[in-house]
Amino acid sequence: MFEKLSDRLERSFKLLKGQGRITEINVAETLKDVRRALIDADVNYKVAKTFTDNVKQKALGQNVINAIEPGQLMVKIVHDELATLMGGQETPLRIEGRPAIILMSGLQGSGKTTFTGKLAKKLKSEKAMRPLLVACDVYRPAAIDQLKVLADSIGVEVYTEDGVKDPVGIARRAIEHAKANHNDLIIVDTAGRLAVDEEMMAEIESIKKAINPGEILFVVDAMTGQDAVNTAKTFNDRLDFGGVVLTKLDGDTRGGAALSIRSVVDKPIKFIGTGEGLDGIDVFYPARMADRILGMGDIVSLVERAQQQFDEKEAEELAKKLKRNQFTFNDFLKQIQQVKRMGNIKDLAAMIPGMGKAIKDIDIDNDAFKGIEAIISSMTPYEREHPEVIKGTRVQRIAKGSGSQIQDVSRLLKQFDQIRKMMHTMTNMGPNPAAMMRQMKQMKRRR
Repeated sequence: MFEKLSDRLERSFKLLKGQGRITEINVAETLKDVRRALIDADVNYKVAKTFTDNVKQKALGQNVINAIEPGQLMVKIVHDELATLMGGQETPLRIEGRPAIILMSGLQGSGKTTFTGKLAKKLKSEKAMRPLLVACDVYRPAAIDQLKVLADSIGVEVYTEDGVKDPVGIARRAIEHAKANHNDLIIVDTAGRLAVDEEMMAEIESIKKAINPGEILFVVDAMTGQDAVNTAKTFNDRLDFGGVVLTKLDGDTRGGAALSIRSVVDKPIKFIGTGEGLDGIDVFYPARMADRILGMGDIVSLVERAQQQFDEKEAEELAKKLKRNQFTFNDFLKQIQQVKRMGNIKDLAAMIPGMGKAIKDIDIDNDAFKGIEAIISSMTPYEREHPEVIKGTRVQRIAKGSGSQIQDVSRLLKQFDQIRKMMHTMTNMGPNPAAMMRQMKQMKRRR
């Protein structure tokens, strides 16, 4: 995420971090390089120029030239301006009315249907809501099937009308269905096109008028850069939507859409897509994103992702097992699965301050756990609960069953034993996992 932009900005700031004297000319040269970096990142030219003009005015106003550490002060000013550029503060989702109605809009291929499922899951789990998904993309049969699969995987209902080609009527009748079945949230998935066209815009305007949604979200692929910004402006002129969802941001090394869209459209980014899984959704926090762009990490978001996969009761049970040195391969497998559900491994590591730069040239395979999972899956239930019995012919059988080498199984057994001993020692010395997570929640609230 933002890898190219982060690298360019880092090089720009090196102009101020040398041993030479800092002058107004140095500052101007640095900001000229920052402006080039933003334009190369597909940021709108006017936005990039206004941004660097604002930074220069504040830099000279805060006397960066005579500061003890001008480079660091400059980074702080750029950080604050980046956060402001992206909206300053996070903007909450509007959940109004009963049932609350959210209308999804966007082009075909933007990830609109997938995001509909992600948002339903998030609101169901975090706010205990009863979502009803409404299939109003009546032109692409795969869209209805996709919505049904997503809904089934998260345990929510989909409202469809087979053979009916009237999306406005479907949306209107879905509201009556929701009221009758006590759904307190309706998310309407609408049709997209490969490009903006009048027929599509007129149709979604009619749906908006018919159901009067409390929130309209515009979903756009972040990797399309300025095209995303231009499309957002066209949709906003017709729909006056409440917020933007940037999908595929985890694959966007430039970041032009995230940095331009608020200034050009004057609408906040509310969510970002951070992976293909249904947990790959984050609230957009401008200050945290500025941290990540400047290589400062994002430990708060990392803690939040961990909390989403965290079960306090399970953690208490795990703590007891660790104290008794009874950590098993079944426990180990659960921990691996929790980490995988948190998202892309390299993206998670980059949230740790200082790690982004350290791992940028390292290829971290997101399937790195597959070999370990295959080995554990080839063990019998008894072997998983009693790792100490795995020797000799058992090792050979497990290697053959998992498609691994004997030395791979032996290495995992050795590493597992080391992990178990280390966790046993740490648990007896300090707080248990559940207590640690409670402390992190308190820290997040204080921030």
